[in-house]
Amino acid sequence: QVQLEESGGGLVQAGGSLGLSCEASGGTFSTYTMGWFRQAPGKGREFVAAISWRGGTTYYADSVKGRFTISRDNAKNTVYLRMNNLKPEDTAVYYCAAKRSITVLTNNNYDYWGQGTQVTVSS
Repeated sequence: QVQLEESGGGLVQAGGSLGLSCEASGGTFSTYTMGWFRQAPGKGREFVAAISWRGGTTYYADSVKGRFTISRDNAKNTVYLRMNNLKPEDTAVYYCAAKRSITVLTNNNYDYWGQGTQVTVSS
């Protein structure tokens, strides 16, 4: 069983930056593809970014491409999401997710999910 714990959310003004972290425990982190998703009030959960188990392949939603960067440190069992040039529409609860797979997933078909961390961007 893998446990995921996100941190780093908060309140930021539009145009600002935030960094999220997600630390995993209970599994072999280096064998998991990792993803970030978000859910805004009244909306469904949407894909944000994903990274392969070795970090060599990344995917981004069009809405965040060029502004967000996903990365991972397998030695620290942690995946990161660096968010720059934040917009009010980025306001959401951000979740990290894990799946033991060599395929990078951009859908919700992950096995493990964190509890989420709130990101609020003021205009």
